[in-house]
Amino acid sequence: MKKAIIAMSGGVDSSVAAYFMKEKGFECIGATMKLYDNENIGISTEKTCCSLSDIEDARAVCRKLGMPYYVFNFKDEFEEKVIEKFIRTYEAGATPNPCIDCNRYLKFEKLMQRMYEIGYDCVVTGHYADIEEKDGRYYLKKGVDLSKDQSYVLYSLTQEQLKHTVFPLGKLTKAQIREIAENEGFLNAKKRDSQDICFVPDGDYAKFIEEHCNKTYPEGDFVDTNGNVLGKHSGIIRYTIGQRKGLGIAAGKPVYVCKKDIENNQVVLGLNDDLMSKTLEAVDFNWIYDVPEKRIKCSAKTRYNMKEQPCSAWTEGEKVFVEFDSPQRAVTSGQAVVLYDGDYVIGGGTIK
Repeated sequence: MKKAIIAMSGGVDSSVAAYFMKEKGFECIGATMKLYDNENIGISTEKTCCSLSDIEDARAVCRKLGMPYYVFNFKDEFEEKVIEKFIRTYEAGATPNPCIDCNRYLKFEKLMQRMYEIGYDCVVTGHYADIEEKDGRYYLKKGVDLSKDQSYVLYSLTQEQLKHTVFPLGKLTKAQIREIAENEGFLNAKKRDSQDICFVPDGDYAKFIEEHCNKTYPEGDFVDTNGNVLGKHSGIIRYTIGQRKGLGIAAGKPVYVCKKDIENNQVVLGLNDDLMSKTLEAVDFNWIYDVPEKRIKCSAKTRYNMKEQPCSAWTEGEKVFVEFDSPQRAVTSGQAVVLYDGDYVIGGGTIK
C-alpha cells in the first residue's frame, strides 16, 4: 500500500485532499507545519494559519478519516527561509512573495525531506493545480478552476518533487470541494479561505518589519522622474511599485510609485505611462522540464491575479529575459514571472 503525507492547514481544501487519498486506498497521515508562534510575530489573536483553532480543525478531520495526525515544528526554517528573506527583500527595494518561498522551502523541500525520512511515497496538498506524467517526465498544469488556479506559486517544483507530489483538487472547482466537504460532514466545509500573508494578517508589512527587527526606517524625499522634490515619505519600505493611495502628495494629477532608490532613500513618483515596460530580466529561474536553446513564444504572468500575457523568452547564461508583445504595467522587482504554454507551466523565476 502506498503512503502519503497530507499537508493539512485546517482548511477545507487540504481536508478534501486527504479524503480523496483515503478513498484511493493510500495509507495517510495528516501533518500541519508549525511555522511560528503568534507572540513572536506580534499577533495575539487566533486568526492565522498557525493558530490553535486551525490545528484542531485539521486534527478533527484526520480523526474523522481515521488518519494519524502530527504537527511538525519548522519554525527555525520558516524564520530563515521566509521571514528573513521577506525583510531583506523589502530593505533592498523589491517586493517579496513569501507564499512562493513557503511552498518552495517548506512544503516541497522540508516536508518532502520528512517524507523520505519516514519512508512515505508522496506529499499531498490542497493546491488548485495538476500534474501530468508522460514518458517519465512530469508537467505542471493549471487547475481547472481558473479563479482558484495556484500554478503561479508552484513554478519552483523540480522533476523529482513533481514525481512525489499529488494535487487531488486540480480537476475540480471550489464549489465542488465545499460540496464534498459538506457531504462528508467536515466541520470546516464553510470555513473562509485565508487571503493574507499568514504572518502579516493585517497587511501592514512595514509595521511587521519594524517590530520584528526592532528598528525604524527614516523619512526621505518623494521625487519626480526628473529628481525634483515633491514631499516627504515615511520610510521606504512602506511603498510598492504602482502604489497610488496613501502617498499624501497633492500633485494635481494621479501619480504612482515608479521606483525606489535605496541608496538615496528616495521614492520616485511618476505617471501611469512611467509604469509601463516591455521587457524584464529574471534570476533564480526554474525550468520545469527543458531549458530552451533558443527564443521561445509563450505567455507570462508577473502577478498572481493577472491573466497571462503573450511574450517571448530566452536565456543568457543563468539569466532569463522576457519580452512582452505589449507593454505591461508595474512589473515589480522581487515578484515572480511565470511562463506558460497554454495550460502548462514552462518555468518561473524572480524579477530582477
